[in-house]
Amino acid sequence: MKPLALAPEGSPLEGAPELSLDPEDWTSFRELVRRAADEMMDYLETVRERPAWQRVPSQVQARFEAPPPVEGMEAARVYEEFRESILPFPEGNIHPRFWGWVIGTGTPVGVLAEMLAATMNTPVPGFEQSAYYVERQVMDWLRQLFLMPPEASGILVSGGSAANLIGLAVARNQKAGIDVRTEGLAAAGVAPMRVYASAETHSSVQKAVELLGLGSRSLVLLPVGEDFRLDLGALREAVREDRRRGFRPFCVVGNAGTTNTGAVDDLAILADFCAAEDLWFHVDGAFGATAALSPRLRPLLQGMERADSLAFDLHKWAAMPYEVGGVFVRDAGAHARAFSLHAEYLNSLEAGASGNGTPFADLGLQLSRGFRALKVWMSVKTFGLARMAAILEQNVDQARHLAALVQEHPRLQLLAPAGLNVVAFRYAAPGLREAALDALNARLLLDLQESGFAVPSGTTLRGRFALRVASVNHRSRREDFAALVREVARRGDALAAGPEPGRDRPGG
Repeated sequence: MKPLALAPEGSPLEGAPELSLDPEDWTSFRELVRRAADEMMDYLETVRERPAWQRVPSQVQARFEAPPPVEGMEAARVYEEFRESILPFPEGNIHPRFWGWVIGTGTPVGVLAEMLAATMNTPVPGFEQSAYYVERQVMDWLRQLFLMPPEASGILVSGGSAANLIGLAVARNQKAGIDVRTEGLAAAGVAPMRVYASAETHSSVQKAVELLGLGSRSLVLLPVGEDFRLDLGALREAVREDRRRGFRPFCVVGNAGTTNTGAVDDLAILADFCAAEDLWFHVDGAFGATAALSPRLRPLLQGMERADSLAFDLHKWAAMPYEVGGVFVRDAGAHARAFSLHAEYLNSLEAGASGNGTPFADLGLQLSRGFRALKVWMSVKTFGLARMAAILEQNVDQARHLAALVQEHPRLQLLAPAGLNVVAFRYAAPGLREAALDALNARLLLDLQESGFAVPSGTTLRGRFALRVASVNHRSRREDFAALVREVARRGDALAAGPEPGRDRPGG
């Protein structure tokens, strides 16, 4: 039999020097790395001197329409392109006056951790390697902080969206009444399944429900009270009515801090209800679960520790670099049954490189996974839990300070209770009709962002447009929030004085 050729006959590889992607000149590359490290630390140290956000100019946008290069260029030239065309135009979330959505700030320690993880370039399906033990320790730390039981299983993922998907996948498989992995949801006798959550629940829950083949109609979004928490009476009635109609209720999602207002559902009551009704209790703690790090704030999350599954993020309020979130599942067996899959090429041996098998790959979607645990491990080791908790408490106190400033101002209006660390408010000069106020505040938001002064985000609460400030920024100071109030009032006054802002007139 003719031997299998590794390359076509006459291949130019025959006799040619073998290539590598390592630098040809290590000395000059080391100099570039040192220079870049210094300049990136300067960039972080001087962040307050730059705008909170700025638009990418059209001429810079055009640079990203070029075709891919056939021949490469020196790394130093590529770095210069990064400095000129990429670095000056970020999302803005490292700036002290960035409070939009719920986007974390990162830290210099996180930068170091990312570089070290990239140097090791280790995938983490499991296996016998240091990264496995680091993630195992990190998950044990987090399990204790979130008061989950020792037997709970968990895994680090890209963020809250993936964590919600994993938690709800385990819930679906556990509560479907059939072997979903083998039979699928089309199996005979499976009644339409139902998930219940408040109307304030994050959109990633709907995405997860759709991806799991349940359909968006299976997600029952329920009303909230004046405090923007899930209406428990509406939940009871919805479950009762769906069972009467032949549906299969299987899961309730509780919010440990909603994105819109920071409201925390009554998790203890929801846990009681789920236990009594044999429903899976999933908690979306994408950013609010982090409050458990603080003994002062932890009581706000009472009942979260009783969740059947818990989704959380660390790149939001815990200031880790993107991406890192995670999920815990109380029933480790149910977790493994939802994702574990044997493959011959992943056999675990008694020793050697695959000695630990693939424990993390058996708990989620990914086989190849980044070394996310390193930035968590280094951050906790460097800052300690006490300092991390103090930052969380500082952010909550800053949010309360902002809410008080808003309530004291004659032309500003708080639109929701300041839940956890989120403040929703608007400019509300007397005499302006509601539609005009909505339009004015939307314009005001854009003015704040486009000017580079600050980046709050916008939302709609009970039909009214709101400026929304999420205080998850460890670089913010109290004077930044006072400056925001002054600037909102000043710009609002200027807009309200413009032509036809929509004032009510006597007899109109």
